[in-house]
Amino acid sequence: MISRREFFIAATASAVLAAGTGVPLGRLSAAGRLSQEDLLSFDAVGNVTLMHVTDIHAQLVPIFFREPSVNLGVGDARGRVPHIVGAEFRRAFKLSDGSPMSYALTYDDFAELARSYGAMGGLDRIATVIKAVRAERGDKMLLLDGGDTWTNSWTSYKTEGQDMVDAMALLKPDAMTGHWEFTLGEQRVRDLVDKLGFAFLAQNVRDNEFEEKVFETSKIFERGGVKIGVIGQAFPFTPIANPRWMMPNWSFGIREREMSAEVESLRAQGAELVVVLSHNGFDVDRKMAERVPGIDVILSGHTHDALPEVTVVGKTLIAATGSHGKFVSRLDLDVQSGRIAGFRYRLIPIFADVIAPDAEMSACIDKARAPFKQDLTRVLGTTDGLLYRRGNFDGTLDQVICNAVLERRDAEISLSPGVRWGASLLPGQPITFEDVTNATAMSYPACYRSEMTGERLKEVLEDVADNIFNPDPYYQQGGDMVRCGGLGYTIDISQPMGKRISNMTLLRKGEPIDASRTYTIAGWASVNQGTQGPPIWDVVSDYIAEKKTIKVSGTSPVEIKGA
Repeated sequence: MISRREFFIAATASAVLAAGTGVPLGRLSAAGRLSQEDLLSFDAVGNVTLMHVTDIHAQLVPIFFREPSVNLGVGDARGRVPHIVGAEFRRAFKLSDGSPMSYALTYDDFAELARSYGAMGGLDRIATVIKAVRAERGDKMLLLDGGDTWTNSWTSYKTEGQDMVDAMALLKPDAMTGHWEFTLGEQRVRDLVDKLGFAFLAQNVRDNEFEEKVFETSKIFERGGVKIGVIGQAFPFTPIANPRWMMPNWSFGIREREMSAEVESLRAQGAELVVVLSHNGFDVDRKMAERVPGIDVILSGHTHDALPEVTVVGKTLIAATGSHGKFVSRLDLDVQSGRIAGFRYRLIPIFADVIAPDAEMSACIDKARAPFKQDLTRVLGTTDGLLYRRGNFDGTLDQVICNAVLERRDAEISLSPGVRWGASLLPGQPITFEDVTNATAMSYPACYRSEMTGERLKEVLEDVADNIFNPDPYYQQGGDMVRCGGLGYTIDISQPMGKRISNMTLLRKGEPIDASRTYTIAGWASVNQGTQGPPIWDVVSDYIAEKKTIKVSGTSPVEIKGA
């Protein structure tokens, strides 16, 4: 068996990674293994450097995270990036099979490649990258955080986001926007924003009563002698996808007209470059770029898409930086006379075994995790297969959660939200309490048990399906299809609302779902206030501890049509 060091030497011989320079990594690493210098290598251009992180989901330390095997686009997005996966993705971006970027960006042979390339991310590695670019580019650099930063780990849950706020402060971002941050509640968000030390931007969040702006909408920065207007765009559907009662006084929405006015206002104030720091999701951003003139760059977040090249829509550049701290984007711009005369882009993969951890950030992370070490390291069991979440319809990690809910809550059918966050686990890997909470930690975790008619169950599935597969991006909320335990069905994504779901089957009995019959349903992450039940992480932890070894089938009870 070759060592990880030897694997890097061999695998990088054919890897195309340095998208910013167009130089194959094989040439860069011919004399030795893949190095930090290889990952940071970049032929700088112009007078502005935009650095972007997004959708970290409170992951302080390196993790494994498998990209999706199913990521379907509908309408104009069908077959277009980011809705391509696997071999098709590699062909589109000229990535060699088994290369570092193939491992980082596609799902094939993930477990095998992960054992060789190692985990990715970690804020201490990200800090090293940010500091290196800042030292190189000086006052030309602007660092922007796309949100989904403060929540969805055990330490962030226990500290109400303080662990992430403290760590991110060391990165010294210039601005951020938000989504899951709002599930900490209005008062907690206000408290944290007041102490950030940098801008929290959200042009599309308004006070319900007077339609007043709740946060700063935009801010002008000067970098490299260029005035840069940055507009924040929080997740438009926060009070729908998440509990409205947690932010009862705020309204959201895409607010395209207000966005256009904000662009015009920044231009009137002398902005030579307009950047939208977005948590819309990629398809929404693409439509906005088509419809709102004057936006030079959109830094896209929410849908966790990682693309090694920018997408050009008219005169707008869209960069998608992925999730979980796996990547940092670098976009160099040559801004002349109020327009982009040239650019160079690099999606920097954060290989934890290659990039040296920053000592200051490592100390901060250790301090944040120390009070919870006993919980984080508690081993519950072992998995005999690859556990992952990403995919439009199901994942093996979601199967475990659904099975746990079915069994521990004595239900006929279980429902689990199609969130895209949560680390992957390799075959044979111990499952810790931290692994469970990385996939379940949120501020409304009650695992409920209730009753629902077959008719109502179909309505729920149809509603979620329309949130994902509506051909108009402005009606899409991102995320993936609700996961189901004990239930099979057929979905035709080409059909309109109300006609996508058919052949619903109660798997335990192998019989069709009866629209008039009442079924026992259990699930979690209900948006309804006052939902009762044990926290989902206890339900899943108890299930794993009882089973000791988790076996996954990898088969899906969902039949997909119209794709």
